[in-house]
Amino acid sequence: LTSGLQAAGGCRSTTAMGKEPKPSRFQIWKLAARPHTLTASVAPVFVGYALTLRLIQQNPVLCGSTDERDTCNNNNDDDDATASTALLFMTIQFAAFAGLIQISTNLHNDYADFVKGADTEKRVGQARATQKGWLTPYETCRGCVVCLMASLFIGMQYLIPMNVQCSIGSSRDSSAFDPIMIFIVLSSLFNAVAYTGGPFPLGYIGLGNISIGYSGLGDLFVFLYFGIVATVSVPYLYVTKIACISPLEDTSKLLQILQYPFLCSIPIGFLATNIIVVNNLRDRHTDIHAGKRTMAVRFGATFAKMEYLLLVVGSYAFCVYFWMLETESVRWTMLLPLLSLPMSIPQLKAVAFGGKDGQQLNEHVGGAAKLQLVYCILMTAGCLIANRR
Repeated sequence: LTSGLQAAGGCRSTTAMGKEPKPSRFQIWKLAARPHTLTASVAPVFVGYALTLRLIQQNPVLCGSTDERDTCNNNNDDDDATASTALLFMTIQFAAFAGLIQISTNLHNDYADFVKGADTEKRVGQARATQKGWLTPYETCRGCVVCLMASLFIGMQYLIPMNVQCSIGSSRDSSAFDPIMIFIVLSSLFNAVAYTGGPFPLGYIGLGNISIGYSGLGDLFVFLYFGIVATVSVPYLYVTKIACISPLEDTSKLLQILQYPFLCSIPIGFLATNIIVVNNLRDRHTDIHAGKRTMAVRFGATFAKMEYLLLVVGSYAFCVYFWMLETESVRWTMLLPLLSLPMSIPQLKAVAFGGKDGQQLNEHVGGAAKLQLVYCILMTAGCLIANRR
């Protein structure tokens, strides 16, 4: 691994040392891993957990009932407890997977932005461990590889295998793997290193020039994986592994059941995307020199500000849409995310309508993340309240 990184030009130890004193080893790795960003990937997973409970309540077939007039509350309590426990474990497993993928992406971004020249002494964002010389590129890559291997283990052990019990009495092979989860796991691993690109490890397979973030596709990537995939995966896992609805044999039924979680994932994806929108708006001047063609670089600051505005407005418009879809007495719970609207006002004033730029936008990168977190918490609460009434 060391020789490979050196051959790729990724282990240069020449860095721009900052004037500030070197932090402790723990603080350095914390800076590189950026655990404060994990809410963007983990919070949607728990929204998916709450949405799954809602699906179970509304779809008797998901809790073993053959009577469409029946509800899960009338079924065997032991079976309900077993299914609920299994759902909770699935949620924790996928949250761990999503968190490790994000940490891997953060570590590889720390490495690749340095070796590609995007992170220099002129950086206006928060300090980066490799750029400061506190970690060598090899050390950062090694940490990324460890996290990728851990996420691959979770994916291979818990997410990809089909439930053996679901294969009994069906035409499916008991040792079969879920093709959808294979794609999600492998594409997540690939995207973790392809987001920024760089010589390691894509250079070894002739893809060293590929970069999702540098090509301007970062916004789409965040929307898809931090919005749709992070939110819908837990309902999908429950429906296929516990309710035994095959993604290959019962595709139409599966799509019908997952339609509501998919719709709920869209506003979450909007708010997750805004985190990268503010980040790219802040960094656009240095990104130009590094050849990083983000949306803010391609279309300018005005476009990025309008994108931010539309995504915030769109996320709250979906609350009203969900409220209109509901016909039950608990429809008001769909409006709970609107309680986060006051939090969005100062962010909109600063990012979409204000004149802040560069380092002044640092606090609003965190502000966008906090807004998504609170929105997710309120949506989760709304689903849980509706499920108990």
